[in-house]
Amino acid sequence: MTRGPARLAAVTAAALLLSPLPGAAAGESAITAPGPHGPLAGTLSVPSGAARGSVVLILPGSGPTDRDGNNPLGVRAAPYRLLAEGLAARGIASVRIDKRGMFGSAAATPDANAVTIADYVADTRSWIAAIRARTGAGCVWLLGHSEGGLVALATAAGRRDPICGLVLLATAGRPLGAVLRDQLRANPANAPILEAADAAITRLAAGGRNDVADLPAGLRPLFASAVQGFLASAFAADPADLIRRADGPILILQGGRDIQIGEVDARRLADAAPQARLVLLPEVNHVLKRVATVDRAANLAAYGDPDRPLAPGVVEAIADFVRTGSR
Repeated sequence: MTRGPARLAAVTAAALLLSPLPGAAAGESAITAPGPHGPLAGTLSVPSGAARGSVVLILPGSGPTDRDGNNPLGVRAAPYRLLAEGLAARGIASVRIDKRGMFGSAAATPDANAVTIADYVADTRSWIAAIRARTGAGCVWLLGHSEGGLVALATAAGRRDPICGLVLLATAGRPLGAVLRDQLRANPANAPILEAADAAITRLAAGGRNDVADLPAGLRPLFASAVQGFLASAFAADPADLIRRADGPILILQGGRDIQIGEVDARRLADAAPQARLVLLPEVNHVLKRVATVDRAANLAAYGDPDRPLAPGVVEAIADFVRTGSR
């Protein structure tokens, strides 16, 4: 791909509205890929007349997030299912997946917490091979949301897989320890535990571990012993370094009302990858829904609303990028 200045599309939602492409509704079917101890499970959505090569693999965000983008911690917004439906309406096939050890992929490992970023990269490579075998696609687009963006970057940085390009949604541009520090500081109630949190993050980023018993009670679930190996692997990765080593087309899409990942992250990624296309959608939150105000409660309410459509501009920007890159 030709390198040049990062392209910034700071747009209103209305400016990105496109008419849906004509065509039949998507046909959905089960798809699996080999996992470490058993199959990884997902859903393949293939619209009638989908362009060969335009298959998007949706990599989910953090925690117990399922293939639709929901989790039992209160997220019911179904952003990945809605993404798949929106892409299918525009002639683009997709695969959305359950992470190893969770939901349909429970048989892939006996312990879903015993995982690292490198393990998720291995699973992504397995999915790429399975999708190509199933669909005949020459390459696969990696669409990573939040933590899934870090996995997409880590996979692409290896440059050993047939990847068409990257779509990074609400993806951190800084090491996740730095993002976590900001998230904790955003809530004034956390002031008494910030010093302990900083020390715990620093220790994990250096490859160490924390004795949970020594942490304030409010931090113990966050730094539970079972997940410290994963956190250490995530904190050690610098997304800006990874994106510098990624070839091919890259779309960075960031919502202006995302209370988890900010515009500073999107711009840091864009600065590190001058070839990338940067799209900022001012009223979009972390689960890709439109939020009309800056009110935090209204923002969080969208996390639990599966009936609220994806924000205008989200699917349109992704579909336009994939179609352009597929030619």
